[in-house]
Amino acid sequence: MTAEESRLESDRNRTTYWKRWGPYLSERQWGTVREDYSATGEAWDYFPHDHARSRTYRWGEDGIAGISDNHQHLCFAIGLWNGEDPILKERLFGLTGTEGNHGEDVKEYYFYLDNTPTHSYMKYLYKYPQSAYPYAELVEENRRRGRHAPEYELLDTGVFAENRYFDVFVEYAKASPEDILIQISVVNRGPETKTLHLLPTLWFRNSWCWNNGQKPFLKILTPAAGNENAGVRVIEAHHPTLGDRWFYCDSQAELLFTENETNYERVFGTPNASPYVKDGINDYVVQGRKDAVNPNQIGTKVSAYSVLSIEPGATKTVRLRLSDTTPHAPRPTPHSLFNPEFDALFQTRINEANEFYDRITPFSLSEDVRNVQRQAFAGMLWSKQYYNYVIYDWLKGDPAMPPPPPQRKLGRNHDWFHLHCDDVISMPDKWEYPWFAAWDLAFHLIPLVMVDPDFAKLQLERLVREWYMHPSGQLPAYEWAFGDVNPPVHAWSALHLYQIEQEIYGRADKGFLERVFQKLLLNFTWWVNRKDITGKNIFQGGFLGLDNISVFDRSQPLPTGGHLNQADGTSWMGMFCLNMLEIALELAKDDRNYEDIASKFFEHFLYIADAIDGIGDKEMSLWDEEDGFYYDALHLPSGQNELLKVRSLVGLSPIFAIASISPDYWERFPNFIRRATWFVQNRPDLIENIASLQTYRGGRSLLAIVSPEKLRRILHKMLDENEFLSPHGIRSISRYHADHPYIFRFQGQEFRVDYEPAESSTGLFGGNSNWRGPVWFPMNTLIIESLRRFHHCLGDDYKVECPTGSGQWMTLGEVAAELSHRLVRTFLKDPNDRRPVYGSIEQFQTDPHWHNLIFFHEYFHGDNGAGIGANHQTGWTGEVAVLIQHLEAKQGK
Repeated sequence: MTAEESRLESDRNRTTYWKRWGPYLSERQWGTVREDYSATGEAWDYFPHDHARSRTYRWGEDGIAGISDNHQHLCFAIGLWNGEDPILKERLFGLTGTEGNHGEDVKEYYFYLDNTPTHSYMKYLYKYPQSAYPYAELVEENRRRGRHAPEYELLDTGVFAENRYFDVFVEYAKASPEDILIQISVVNRGPETKTLHLLPTLWFRNSWCWNNGQKPFLKILTPAAGNENAGVRVIEAHHPTLGDRWFYCDSQAELLFTENETNYERVFGTPNASPYVKDGINDYVVQGRKDAVNPNQIGTKVSAYSVLSIEPGATKTVRLRLSDTTPHAPRPTPHSLFNPEFDALFQTRINEANEFYDRITPFSLSEDVRNVQRQAFAGMLWSKQYYNYVIYDWLKGDPAMPPPPPQRKLGRNHDWFHLHCDDVISMPDKWEYPWFAAWDLAFHLIPLVMVDPDFAKLQLERLVREWYMHPSGQLPAYEWAFGDVNPPVHAWSALHLYQIEQEIYGRADKGFLERVFQKLLLNFTWWVNRKDITGKNIFQGGFLGLDNISVFDRSQPLPTGGHLNQADGTSWMGMFCLNMLEIALELAKDDRNYEDIASKFFEHFLYIADAIDGIGDKEMSLWDEEDGFYYDALHLPSGQNELLKVRSLVGLSPIFAIASISPDYWERFPNFIRRATWFVQNRPDLIENIASLQTYRGGRSLLAIVSPEKLRRILHKMLDENEFLSPHGIRSISRYHADHPYIFRFQGQEFRVDYEPAESSTGLFGGNSNWRGPVWFPMNTLIIESLRRFHHCLGDDYKVECPTGSGQWMTLGEVAAELSHRLVRTFLKDPNDRRPVYGSIEQFQTDPHWHNLIFFHEYFHGDNGAGIGANHQTGWTGEVAVLIQHLEAKQGK
């Protein structure tokens, strides 16, 4: 067991709480739904970036490279000033949903370089320009550009020209669960000596203004108590719940104290109760207002202010310590707080991190591949966030504050009054999506379970608990609309968490599997009752997280009236059935009662599989025999049905519904097999077009919506480089539509779907993501897994041409490996030493200080693999770490 695994074990056994402190600070709290108390629900406008430095948050905090305890009582992050900016750089800047020509977008360069599951070692890089940050220019230019133009990025402004920027590295190493060493290293990459104002900042999240609770405090200890003569200054941090902590910094730093309270005078034009407010340190440093900070050196926010003059290419380092160890505790030497103990501990934690990841991926990886995987894991772990949102309190308003407008009682999320979030959660992205998303989370957990099974399992368990799940059984989608519908992939995720933990760590946690299974029964029932309008086992689903993939906005009433019978909604439910069937059979190994439940899901799957081919009475099939593909069907009020022939992931999703029954199950589960056999023999009408209990390689029985014959026809299109197959994975819409756009006409209106390999040209769902051509990792992950499962049953004799028309024939296992290679190489250096993910951005392609830093984008250009959308969505693009693992394991064998 590695040292990091030992720490995980002690945290798991609750003997020590190594995960109490971590990177739980958001990177954007402003502009979130939680902070929106408006009547109209315009969250971006109610709490804009311009207010963030001056206005106290209600539900969380944000910062750069920050940490906090797991209930975010006490926070730490860095502040920076280059002497040119109009404000301190205390948080990341980006465009709001209405300012960006492709929706919201962070306009900063920062990278998650390393992290361990217990956060015993963490490393973060922020690139800070030496000239004035172009806030106004970024807003104005992006507003000017239309949806067909590229985004105007920070590099485009020229502020990084001639390398005139600082690399700010922030590292953390834990001496113990409550003793955190902090090292900030600033490198001047420019050609001239430059000054950086560095403000490591410690503050308390403001809860006292909302609940009239006891106010915490930060205060400087007197020299006699604080060991100042040894070159150290000490700040006492007292919180009524968290207890006492001590913040140690260099005696040369100037300590600036203020209160984490709103500057009402600046924001609202009303008098302040105290002269010391949230932006007091900003005003002291930037405006030279000496009266803006408390001369008595007490408050709820403090910065250890240093002015660093750094020569070209040189590095200046600042060290701090946040600890539960009092300054009165004996120490070996006066300087042991920082040196040499400090350096030795950092090196130990770095060595232990290397040892841990070598244990997780014990293969001879190239330096480039290991770097990509390591940064993928780092991004997953840095993207944890403390998430606090209590809908009941949020709807009724806060004590000592004006009541919110009455419209809120019927507005956003009003029917989710039970939801009570007070947890550390894995986020898709802590700037663009600093809120959990239900189906994103299911994918996050697959790489996370490789490094921290307990955290991964706890995430899924929380999502299905009664304070998250709606009383109806619906899972909350995301905070902009908890009532939206995301794909039901959580049984799939639960099964994988169980299997991966068993494979890597040798533990079979059936208690977890059973707890999640019981709650997912409620969610399955919700789907059946709410999303099958006609009761014919064809599902409408609606939005399903695939934004603009359809002809219509699937979250709104159709302009034609009627409803959409969705091939993907129905396929997700077929997959849900089979995942629940597999879990039930696993649980039945210890409890035979689960055989009955397995039979229920087996039979329900057959009804769904039959329906997708002919909706109950065969009035309409979602399978088009002429095209050899699945499509959504528009059901009009007149009763007429029409297939919407858009070749998209919607039509590939039926292959996700696949499972196989091992031959030993015939003896192990006789009741299930007896019932399944009777059902197949007595309802042959349900299985005439699908794969159901047909025996293949090794006596395995195949259960799938798609028969081997239909699979071959689907793969003919999917593996065609002129259709779905790109150099970097499977596109979300076929390239066929570049020359053959799909057009639907209704009452003089025209609805059109084109192939768009990059950004969206429409404003659907804010226009901030595009499912009309780019490559998305989560769907590719499911495709790859489905192909592996089909190969497991069909064996090496079943081959398809890949790419279509190439004359090269592959087994389905080889196709899965080929797709994995295409996805992984999106991030790797090609023979010309260029990374496809960075497209034509020369700074990333040629500069050694940028080239090995990896962005994990939300999605990728359908033709060249360039990253698009949120550039830190390690959430589901972090699946690349799993793909690397599978490829290397296969190669190792």
